[in-house]
Amino acid sequence: MTTSVTPWWKALKLRKEILNASGQIDDVQMSLFRAVHASGADRPPYADAGYYGDITHPTELLIDLLTEVAVRIGGGDDYLKARAVTRLAQGMGGGKSHACIGAYHLAANPAALLGTELGQKVAERARARIGHPLTDDLGRPHVIVLPCDNMTPGAGVQELDGPAFTLYERFLWRLFSKDYTLFERYRPFWSDKHKIAEAISAVNRPVLIIVDEVLDYIGNGLDGANKTDLAAQDMAFLRAVLDVVNDVPHVAMLVVMIAPDVDKTSLSAAAQARRDDLNSQLDRNGLPTTVTGVGDFADILRRRLFDAEPAGEVLAATAALYEKVLTDKTWAKQVWDPINASWRRNWRMEMATCYPFHPMLIKLAQDEWGKITGFQRVRSTIRIFAATVYALQQRGKAGEWVPALIGPGDLPLSDNTVREALLGSGLVEDDRTIANYRSLAEIEVVNHDASSGAARRQDLERPSITWSSDNPRAAERAATFIFLASVVGTLRPGRGRGASAPEVKAATSVPITTYTITDADGVVDELVNPNRGMTALDITPGQGNNKPARYFLSTRLTHRMLVKNIRRTITETERDQVIFDFAKRLTSSGPFRDVKYVSADLQRSAADVLATAGLDTAHTTRLIVLDPAQFSLRNGMEKPTLEALNVAMGLGQGSQQLPVQWASSAVYAVVNTQQRALARNLAVEYLARQKALRAPEIQNDDELKTIGAKELSEAKTQLERQIKRAYQHVAFLAQPDPDRERYLDQLTFDKDNITALDGLLVWKGLADRDKVFDTGQFSAKALLHNLRDNDYGKTLSDIRAAFYSAPRLPLLSGGDRDLQQAIHDAVSQGLLSIVDGTGTEVAVTAPGQVNLASTGLRLAKPQVNTCPTCDQEAHEGPCAASIDDTASGVASPVPGRPEDKASETPQQQPSGQRPESSPKPAPVKERQVAFSFTKNLLANTDSADGFAALFRAFYMTLDERQISYLQGTLQLVMQADAAEEIQQRLEELGINGTFKEI
Repeated sequence: MTTSVTPWWKALKLRKEILNASGQIDDVQMSLFRAVHASGADRPPYADAGYYGDITHPTELLIDLLTEVAVRIGGGDDYLKARAVTRLAQGMGGGKSHACIGAYHLAANPAALLGTELGQKVAERARARIGHPLTDDLGRPHVIVLPCDNMTPGAGVQELDGPAFTLYERFLWRLFSKDYTLFERYRPFWSDKHKIAEAISAVNRPVLIIVDEVLDYIGNGLDGANKTDLAAQDMAFLRAVLDVVNDVPHVAMLVVMIAPDVDKTSLSAAAQARRDDLNSQLDRNGLPTTVTGVGDFADILRRRLFDAEPAGEVLAATAALYEKVLTDKTWAKQVWDPINASWRRNWRMEMATCYPFHPMLIKLAQDEWGKITGFQRVRSTIRIFAATVYALQQRGKAGEWVPALIGPGDLPLSDNTVREALLGSGLVEDDRTIANYRSLAEIEVVNHDASSGAARRQDLERPSITWSSDNPRAAERAATFIFLASVVGTLRPGRGRGASAPEVKAATSVPITTYTITDADGVVDELVNPNRGMTALDITPGQGNNKPARYFLSTRLTHRMLVKNIRRTITETERDQVIFDFAKRLTSSGPFRDVKYVSADLQRSAADVLATAGLDTAHTTRLIVLDPAQFSLRNGMEKPTLEALNVAMGLGQGSQQLPVQWASSAVYAVVNTQQRALARNLAVEYLARQKALRAPEIQNDDELKTIGAKELSEAKTQLERQIKRAYQHVAFLAQPDPDRERYLDQLTFDKDNITALDGLLVWKGLADRDKVFDTGQFSAKALLHNLRDNDYGKTLSDIRAAFYSAPRLPLLSGGDRDLQQAIHDAVSQGLLSIVDGTGTEVAVTAPGQVNLASTGLRLAKPQVNTCPTCDQEAHEGPCAASIDDTASGVASPVPGRPEDKASETPQQQPSGQRPESSPKPAPVKERQVAFSFTKNLLANTDSADGFAALFRAFYMTLDERQISYLQGTLQLVMQADAAEEIQQRLEELGINGTFKEI
């Protein structure tokens, strides 16, 4: 290695606590309880505000959180510019306790924290928000800490809780700083919001309330107390205080409760109900937040491990050291490009961010390890990397080789602390698998004193060559990366099973040109050689450049263990996608004419997704199935879904009010939030078994294959059953009273065998709510019952549209056919009339003749029967106006009245009485016109002019309302800008056109 570059282990100084613990960092998992209450030797270093600020990287999210607290309690009259209640809801190892301790220090010792880099950035951001600086003491805030993970319900600790018994009493005891008089004064009012607010105001100082890990208390904790009154009082207090905090000036509250979708804690039914209750209160009163983001990962690590930033010249020299290898064309073609080494594009900045770790290792920990369910992204990585840098620093001090940057093959598995930190990090959960991998590390990679192990022996036995001193652990580094890729499970998220050949070669690279890609090939080939290399290696042969060989260290797991390992690699996206795919297959339309599916897009709001999904289809009853990944109802998490449904049904307000015409004929199938959680668990089980069945270990073992196929079939059945059960909500547009506003209504199926994915069952349920007519229910009388006075005189087209767009009118099981039949029956029974534009009654002899698309024919009340001779009201006996033609059975026409009704409907003439003669032909009222054409107009201007004249005549006929029915298809080839206008006009008419480039 080039000696002009200061190595990282000299350029950086490990923190004292890591050195003292020989790399075994003990206080990675910070405790709010210890920070507040511990004393003497048990008091952790981070209980000091200055030290806390020194080891804490000021992430943007953490600065935002502490700014909210600072402004709320110390912003003076501008306290309303910050929220009162904040909920930390992210999963384990995400920095919640770290953030709570920061908030505690900010309020308990503001001067000390505001003097650190973190505090200065909080003060700066607060000043930008309120327009003036914070006071140095923030108004001397009073801090109430309720560390619920260190509280036993109903069993207080004397020195901390005094006489307090309930959670409310413990709150009061801390609020009044053990003032017994005030404590007794307010003790009875555990659910009285006014009294709680009065108690908080009584201290006459800003107040910060921190409730840590509240689920530990209200969940199984209250179950264990087995005291109904205690549980009721504690929950009532929590509900009340969440409301009160918003109303009392200069009071902030921080609550830690992991989101239900992330927290897999097993709870009783009562505890689950309490969690749901509190979850809904938190959703209503506070905003969820996180304190670390993906981009903070490397900065947090370096700040936690080292006590100072590296010098700029060291960073520049180290970056320059690697550039020749990273830009080498052969390395790029065979290694960097196949592994998608995106960090090369901005190498100097990426390296400076990750130093002393190689960006490839940071990406591995951040993008792959961080997605494993049991791995706590920040906490677990700090333990592994603290042990690693300590072990490598000791090597450097001893004169041994140390990499210029710590890469994915440089975790020293010979060091017991590193190996156990890795295996105990959550990447491997099964104890037997951990034991197997512990043995594999010793046997296949390197043993505890670096004297043996298949890979280590190859390095020790390698003859001296040009690059030996610059890469003396090449085989061990390759094997270490294979070990890491195997430990994460059978499938690496987004990568595949095991390590690819280019990745393994990358892990062996060093910043010298004498170590070529040919040398890397030789090291890897020797390592994976079945006779001389690692014996526990499963090799998947390569298939060309796009599918390189893959290597996996197998522990010969049972099927159950294999499934368990795979289960932790299933991503949320995979899980939710398989649920929606199953939902699509399980959906049946029933009486609905169309089924639509709306997929989630988590990059956009739920309302935006529905608003742009193209759901407003004319004259069509639609069952719309919503993706559970983004849409659900109940359990305190339904607000975005309800907002989206209101927007989709045209019920939005302000900018979200969209013109929606056909919302009444759309019915939405939505999952229940709690049932969705169960479906998600089963989806993970199904995917794990599906992937396990494809694994070589299973495919090559007939017994395991049989077990795997059986379990997969059972998992599929359970998943299908749960998905049907999860879709138990139906949302639709309702208006039972025509004189009142329309609104979003819901139908919930409580029986397990009824699902919103079954269109027939949904229709039956809606029929009970008078939203639809079931099969055979819509008769002529039902039609008349649903018509209002202003419906008479409307065109048939408008009447038809109303049954799809007006929520006051129920939907029809048979759609247009039911409406045609009902109108026909009503006309036949003399209950209705159909008239043309002149008011003349039109005969209808069959349901199919009721032209619902007609804009010329109208619905009218039944006309009074008249004498065919005198056109007066019907009378008995011969008509006085009759002329001597009764023998023929036909009355003479009366001048001035229409004479062509018989010619319009000859089938209505009395049997056996046909007119013998007619003085003149009856005028024809309508003619059917049909024509087709195909014409090339490019070189024939006369034809173009002729067609233009034809369509002008067509336009005039339409404009003068002389056309009552249109049906046809036009296929045109036109210029692109003209086609855009045609497309716009078609969309305005609700017509779907087909447009493609040629």
